[in-house]
Amino acid sequence: MSHEQKYPTPKEFLIDLPLYETITFEDEELEDGRKLFYFDETLDTYCPKCNQHSIFSRHWRGTHTTSSRADSWVNVGRFVVELKCSRNPSHILFFLFTAQGQTIQKIGQLPSIASLNLFDVKKYSKVLEQKYFKELTKSIGLAAHGVGVGSFVYLRRIFEFLIEEAHRKAEASATWDESSYIKARMNEKIQILSSELPHFLVENKSMYSILSKGIHELSENECLAAFPVIKLGIEIILDDKLEKMRRAKKLEEAQKAISALASTI
Repeated sequence: MSHEQKYPTPKEFLIDLPLYETITFEDEELEDGRKLFYFDETLDTYCPKCNQHSIFSRHWRGTHTTSSRADSWVNVGRFVVELKCSRNPSHILFFLFTAQGQTIQKIGQLPSIASLNLFDVKKYSKVLEQKYFKELTKSIGLAAHGVGVGSFVYLRRIFEFLIEEAHRKAEASATWDESSYIKARMNEKIQILSSELPHFLVENKSMYSILSKGIHELSENECLAAFPVIKLGIEIILDDKLEKMRRAKKLEEAQKAISALASTI
């Protein structure tokens, strides 16, 4: 969720929110709960049976009516949201919620949150050492099961790996000052390594302090609420590394092709 957005969107409720986390809506914000209860839009997410992304839409069993009243979902008890794959209508995503008073809680789903989210991170195995790629998947799995602090531990390890990777590159420079680097705090280290790190990481160096605070001070629920944002930040950093890798490969292929062409002319 963004800083301006107070409650999860329907897609975040369905795809990102861990089981058993409760969201309580204030009187003036009940419409946000109604949007989930009567969700009838499409969303793009991973289909485990297709083994690729697909467009899903709401699947209603039997007849249904939609109320425009913002409080129409309040205290209804259990309700189900099913999504149907556009490629194969027999592929269904199932989500079970309960609404007690003005509080909504997701109490079940098939397939699991981890299954829906792990597909999108497979690409990062190309830019993360195997150990840290496993830790990325572990963090997603823990968050999916409501373990917020543990998920932060793994994300912080990945963050530290990215910094150390840049450190190993930078220390090859003739002007490198290792003693000053060792004495520096993490924010200072990131600034020192700014030429080796993605711009997004340098501009958002506070991510590390958030991760550390999460491990030592925040509650499980606070960590879980922050997890999607921090995970997204790390994914943007990894996306930058992937793009550099793709560009380097493309340049290499172009150079080889031009050399081959030049030799024939």
